[in-house]
Amino acid sequence: MSIYRADFGPDFRWGVVISAFQNEGAHDADGKGPSIWDAFTERRGKIKDGTHARTATDFYTRYLDDILLARSLGFGVFRFSLSWPRIFPNGTGAPNPAGIAFYHRVIDAVAKAGMEPYVTLYHWDLPLALEKKGGWCHRGTVHAFENYAAFCGKEYGGKVKNWIVLNEPFGFTSLGYMLGVHAPGKFGLSYFLPAVHHVALAQAAGGRALRAEVPRARIGVAYSCSKIIPFTDNENDRAAAARIDALFNRLFIEPALGMGYPDGEFPLLARIARRYALWRDWDLLPFDFDFIGIQNYFPLVVRYNPFMPYINASEVKARSRKVPTTALGWEISGNGLFSILQQFAAYPGVKEIMITEGGAAFNDVHDNGLIHDPGRIAWYEEYLRAALLAKQSGVPLTGYFAWTLTDNFEWAEGYNARFGLVHVDFETQHRTVKSSGKWFGDWLEGKAKIPGGQ
Repeated sequence: MSIYRADFGPDFRWGVVISAFQNEGAHDADGKGPSIWDAFTERRGKIKDGTHARTATDFYTRYLDDILLARSLGFGVFRFSLSWPRIFPNGTGAPNPAGIAFYHRVIDAVAKAGMEPYVTLYHWDLPLALEKKGGWCHRGTVHAFENYAAFCGKEYGGKVKNWIVLNEPFGFTSLGYMLGVHAPGKFGLSYFLPAVHHVALAQAAGGRALRAEVPRARIGVAYSCSKIIPFTDNENDRAAAARIDALFNRLFIEPALGMGYPDGEFPLLARIARRYALWRDWDLLPFDFDFIGIQNYFPLVVRYNPFMPYINASEVKARSRKVPTTALGWEISGNGLFSILQQFAAYPGVKEIMITEGGAAFNDVHDNGLIHDPGRIAWYEEYLRAALLAKQSGVPLTGYFAWTLTDNFEWAEGYNARFGLVHVDFETQHRTVKSSGKWFGDWLEGKAKIPGGQ
């Protein structure tokens, strides 16, 4: 049975996503302060292709063209993030009028184009001045973030009703404060555990600050998540999968729901209570989010590995299992999306779910000025089939946002990993809509269908 946009219902939200650091460029323009990613990209060997995001996709000057491009593809939601150091160059203290004005222009342009702005407060670009004081390992960053959230709510709340407090807290704490492969490049539990606790406090504090300033706001948080699958059905592999699930999928949502940390499956998390938490913190962790954002790109198959510190588990790579993958080696699995949507919908405190990012990196094919990416089209077809099936099964799914509008600076991958519906020539900044962008536009207009799957 073929699938059309109308099958999701008339009120379902369709959007596209970008982020400040990955798109804006203008890294030191008009009073912007440096972020941890500005510093991290200057460190030799940290970015695979040796690049930086000083220009990125030049959204800072080309924002109007990109917003109109998103609208021309048929999207009704434009999700973007605010750069904390563009608004507060030092993280705290005096705000930057030019940065504040820039986001007013962006919000106004989104509204004028007939789209709805979804604003993310934090998409990984912590002000460097705060990192020098300890970053997310320091409790003071929680208070700085709360003040930043309140300021943004007061400044933009008259125009913006939909807010996402944090983007992928497990992603930036694990990669940045445990494994060191993302900014700020720190390693070990002594960084990771306090960062987790302070970020969990910040997601609730930011929600409360927005609620106070924008009483009728819809406030959410966006979690990266993966269906965790044991490699075999033996007890050790199942226990390994439970530990990884506690980290990847439960670590931040359960404190927000008032359930505390999942230290039953991952006992090391009990150190948070012993070393980093104050007695009153347990009352400060919960927040009643209006919606939960799900960002699922791949499932993970794991097996027991006694030689891996702390987690005693390791990933069984998709390519070694000879399953379909993206250009980054990520397994393609609509079933994984379906399962993770059901897993999050099973929490009694989750009222609404939105897929706040969805997309894939593929190697585009250039042909006489046209850019073809059939793999990306097939990926979206499979994942949208899974999303509809989940919605029909009772998951309170209300939106899907494509990652991403244009190719951009993809963190430690640099510019080699291309996720965009629109190709960017990073030398000229010329935009070319890929075949996937044309397909998505046609599908949103009802001119294209998704073939029925298994």
